[in-house]
Amino acid sequence: MAIDFNGTDIETTATGYLVNQEDWTEDLGKHMASLDGIELNEAAWDVINYLREEYFDNGQTQPNTRTIVKAMSDKWGREVDSKELYDLFPLDPSKQGGRIAGLPESRRKGGY
Repeated sequence: MAIDFNGTDIETTATGYLVNQEDWTEDLGKHMASLDGIELNEAAWDVINYLREEYFDNGQTQPNTRTIVKAMSDKWGREVDSKELYDLFPLDPSKQGGRIAGLPESRRKGGY
C-alpha cells in the first residue's frame, strides 16, 4: 500500500502504518490525520509528540492509553480522562495516534 502525498507515494503497511519511519513529517502527519477525518489541534500534537519522543528517545516504547492519560495529565496540569484522548483519536489514542505519528504498528492489545 501507499499514501499519495504531494505527488509522492509513501509506502505503508496494509493497515496504513509507515514502512519507513524516516518518511514522516508534520505535514505528512496532518495528511494522514485528514484521511481519518481528524483535524490536529494543539492537544493532538501534544499526544503525537509524546508518542514520538517515547518511541525514538525511550527505547522504542509505545505507551498504552492509560500511560498517555497520565502523561497528558502531567503535561496539561489537570486530570485528563481517556474520553478526552478518544475525542482526539477516536479509533484508539495509542494506535491511531501512533500511526499518525509515523510509528510502527503496536502488537499490544487494548488501551489498558
